[in-house]
Amino acid sequence: MPQPAARPPLRRKRALAALAGGIVVAAGAGLLLSHASATDSPDKAAPKVVPPTANAAFDYQIGGAYTPPAGVEAVSRDRGARPVEGLYNVCYVNAFQAQPDALGWWEKNDPDLLLRDADGDPVNDEAWGEALLDTSTAAKRTRLAKIVGEWIDGCADSGFQAVEPDNLDSYERSDGLLTRAQNAAFAKLLADRAHAAGLAIGQKNTTDLLGQRKEIGFDFAVAEECGRYDECADYASAYDDRVFVVEYTAGDFKEACSSVGAKVSVVRRDLDVVPAGRPGYVFRAC
Repeated sequence: MPQPAARPPLRRKRALAALAGGIVVAAGAGLLLSHASATDSPDKAAPKVVPPTANAAFDYQIGGAYTPPAGVEAVSRDRGARPVEGLYNVCYVNAFQAQPDALGWWEKNDPDLLLRDADGDPVNDEAWGEALLDTSTAAKRTRLAKIVGEWIDGCADSGFQAVEPDNLDSYERSDGLLTRAQNAAFAKLLADRAHAAGLAIGQKNTTDLLGQRKEIGFDFAVAEECGRYDECADYASAYDDRVFVVEYTAGDFKEACSSVGAKVSVVRRDLDVVPAGRPGYVFRAC
């Protein structure tokens, strides 16, 4: 369902840590989806993809890695972090927007892949200071998929079992320059690439695309603030409870737990998702 026009910017801050090895983050939808395919995927048979189990206790660590609390069975971490041995590991990738500290890389290497307004300036997600990536044409989506696809392959090489490409809903912040169909087509390229690498792929937010989840290839969901907007049951129904819910306030956490907590993993984190031991750290689970 469409988000309220006046929705306040409560989404958590993206992880901004520099990545290891000197790689600076370089590192009608049915019609578009019907022509989307994996980019630069290996020719060999794809390895088995294992989605998360329903209601697996979860921790959201994209702001910095730390020892998971007792009982946690699944964790999401930034692609520059290491997965946790013995847990189900989800790799966070900012796939539809540019991290603020990576804007210079994009400007230097692929400036036309940044979405630009009529004056030629990058269109930004003002809440988080991130420039939107341009998914408006098949050619640009293919080029973007090569770049992001390498990140996804890196997640697999590091030992993650799944990937969550963030900002699927960037079209909502594009001033009408991007469409839902264009982002869905790009998401399918990423899903194909993830599956080729043996990774499950999670839909990150936006109930608008729940109806196309199978066509795109999503295996599970990571839903932020669904308790706040009464959307948790929609995700749970669509993905047979294979959903990781993240809330940032006590009230929203209570609502999500009441709505789906008996069958879906719900966690409350602080808005900046800081590591344990840092000021402001919050972790709660239903």
